[in-house]
Amino acid sequence: MRQTGRQSRRPERRNPPTAAELTRVHERTLTDAAARGPAEPASSEEAGAPGLLEPRPEIGDSWARLRRLGLDPDTGAATALLGPAEVERRRRASGLDAVMPVLRQTLLEPTGAAPLILAVADAEGHVLWQDGERGLRRSADRIGFITGARWTEESVGTNGIAVALRTQRPMHVHSAEHYLRSHHSWTCVAAPVHDPGTGQLVGAVNLSGPAHSIRPYLLQLTATAARLAETELRARRLEALHELRTLAAPLLARVGGPALVVDAAGWTAAAAGLPPPNRLRVPSEGWAPAAVHWVPGLGECVLEPLADGWLVRPVRSPEQDGAGTVSAEQAEGARLRLDLRRPDRPELSVRGAAGAWSHPLSPRHAELLLLLATGREGSTAAQLAEALFGDAGRTVTVRAELSRLRRYLGGLLAHRPYRIAESVLVTVDGPEDPYDLLPASSAPAVRRLRAALATGAARLPGTAPAPPPHAPGGTAPGR
Repeated sequence: MRQTGRQSRRPERRNPPTAAELTRVHERTLTDAAARGPAEPASSEEAGAPGLLEPRPEIGDSWARLRRLGLDPDTGAATALLGPAEVERRRRASGLDAVMPVLRQTLLEPTGAAPLILAVADAEGHVLWQDGERGLRRSADRIGFITGARWTEESVGTNGIAVALRTQRPMHVHSAEHYLRSHHSWTCVAAPVHDPGTGQLVGAVNLSGPAHSIRPYLLQLTATAARLAETELRARRLEALHELRTLAAPLLARVGGPALVVDAAGWTAAAAGLPPPNRLRVPSEGWAPAAVHWVPGLGECVLEPLADGWLVRPVRSPEQDGAGTVSAEQAEGARLRLDLRRPDRPELSVRGAAGAWSHPLSPRHAELLLLLATGREGSTAAQLAEALFGDAGRTVTVRAELSRLRRYLGGLLAHRPYRIAESVLVTVDGPEDPYDLLPASSAPAVRRLRAALATGAARLPGTAPAPPPHAPGGTAPGR
């Protein structure tokens, strides 16, 4: 029989693993890893051994990262607590203080007698609020789960808040899926919260309770609460945009020629003389006032600060000669830099004949550009679908995302096959730890790349090999 090249999938379990099964997985994984060494991956025979229960990909990736860091599963690492003044400052900066009443009402009241702790953390994992059943909070105090603590993997191992922040999607960490053995009697569910205006991660909502009494609906409930928080943040941004629109209207009436007013995140408040785009791509470092910038979709523009936004005036109409699109001639000799050093904010920067510009990337566009940057020979839509989803049939999704990329990359991105133009110099800046490379991604090709980078079998374009990470406290892994 002809082989299709696709591996057969194991039959899925109908029931989730029990706490006892997860404990056996935890002990076997750590024991096998200790025998191999912290940086050596499991062999294909071990990883695919029939009949062996394996940790979920997100959990397995987290454990592998912590083994490389040398975190002790019995003690964790020391972490400093934030003082009350710093906690209060971070509460205000997160913007989540206004949504705490609705979060308490949504997450604590419907659960009835189930003992639960509600915790809300900022984007760096600091616990800023904690509420819930008093006796359970005393138990949480004993493992350091208190207001002001930084609940990250580096300090306390795999946990709901840390994994939700790293993967940027709702996560459930149950019993022995926690890396630290002292947390095996707990279950936590968490969901990330993003600023709808910038897409930036601002924190996570978490529910924790005893592993034996957790309810299966809590993950959906927590995800819903995170969406409620984002809805409140969106309402506040729309109100600010309306105020900017009111301020901009008389100014635009006096400006000769096409112009628009956008807020600090690039969202259009008002426009005159040109079709208003929903949003302009603002570089992370912001724009310099009274300077000419090349803006994707508009071309060269003069920008002037206005209240909490910008007055943007195109030098020439975007419809003239494709002013807002990078041509093939302009792509010649251009430099494209993909900055993936910050797990929560991938960014693309371009320098060339069209000018210099940069902007944050969506998670999917970051994945696609990473695959194209590390495979300069190019890929078909089916190959990219296999690399992203493990399913070569999802070409419609891939083509749609590539079409969106071409709207502002233009001649920088070639096709048939899809690839970054040969004349473009590509650099990828990766994080210090390979397991921090697009941690929100579960794409098979990205997971393989992380493992290859960790063992030194691969390197990112234009960068030197990263030094091996050090264990917490400054000692090298394995010492």
